[in-house]
Amino acid sequence: MRIWSVLVVALVVLVTGCSREITGVAQVDPHGPPTALSKDGFGIMAGDPNARIHIELYTEPQCSHCADLQKDFGDELASYINLGQLVVTYRPLTFLDDKPGGYSDRVSNALFLAAAGPNTSAKAFQAFVQDLWGHQDSHGKGPSDAQIADMARDSGIPAAAVDAMRAGKTALDVQEMADTNFEYLYEIDPVNTGTPTVFDLTTNEKLDIYDNNWLSKLMST
Repeated sequence: MRIWSVLVVALVVLVTGCSREITGVAQVDPHGPPTALSKDGFGIMAGDPNARIHIELYTEPQCSHCADLQKDFGDELASYINLGQLVVTYRPLTFLDDKPGGYSDRVSNALFLAAAGPNTSAKAFQAFVQDLWGHQDSHGKGPSDAQIADMARDSGIPAAAVDAMRAGKTALDVQEMADTNFEYLYEIDPVNTGTPTVFDLTTNEKLDIYDNNWLSKLMST
């Protein structure tokens, strides 16, 4: 099994030993934890890098089961991410495209445009993922660049990234991303290499996402 590593680009400030008493209840940062690219550049980490639990989620923009996962667990994932308890590294794949530059390629590229900005919060990124998969047009033409940009804007993605999506800018070599992520997926399970697949980076185990309580069980370990 390969060595899993992440590129931490967030600054976490811990305040201790205050010189005066602070009253009131601690509040969650309204901006939430950040996003960052994985060390290899082909995964998008959404969440506080100091979170106790890190998972990878292999997903395909046209995969109906991936849409079901976001429908059933997206809000719960968002909650744990926003509380700083969970990091989800999204690893897109594009095997349902019938030609380069197709639906899955464009959505995957948009995800990396969204994550590239230094001010993109994990909260906004997760909302963007849920919006994209919630408006899935499986095996269809998929959303236009303008529609993708509108979803990004409505999800809270920074304006510079939204403008880049609207202009159809390229974030990375999507084919190289897809090939690399498939290799990782094959290492996890060479028999069932489908999506969605969720991998626990702490235990190096594939999670049973068809257990309705898989996420709550994971977070309680």
